[in-house]
Amino acid sequence: MHAIRHGVGAFASVAVLLTGVALAAEVRAAPVPAGERPAPAAEEPENFGASCRTDVEGSRVTAHCQNPYPRTDRVRLHVECERWWDVDTDSAPVDVGPADYAQLTGRCWKEVRAAWITHQPADPEPVPSSSGP
Repeated sequence: MHAIRHGVGAFASVAVLLTGVALAAEVRAAPVPAGERPAPAAEEPENFGASCRTDVEGSRVTAHCQNPYPRTDRVRLHVECERWWDVDTDSAPVDVGPADYAQLTGRCWKEVRAAWITHQPADPEPVPSSSGP
């Protein structure tokens, strides 16, 4: 009988927990009434950044980047090597223009610990022109 009480208590605790999670999800998903919606920001940030993926094969790293946005993205490949004596490398910056593709490579003498891409705008953000007299 003692084991049954613990089982019922555990079941009740799980039921209360799941009900709370479901209720929280409903509250988060509830739409905001039209009158209470925040005004859109005056200047929305432009989508930016090439879509990149890295492939590691042994001690070699290849990054493939494709830019779907209208601004040029300056990308760099960074390779961190596993061995303490192996030199980590950073590639030269490569500009990936709108609808353009770039491939970057790097390597270690032995194993690769990590590889990643950094992004930087290659051209200044366009300034909206004012059509005033």
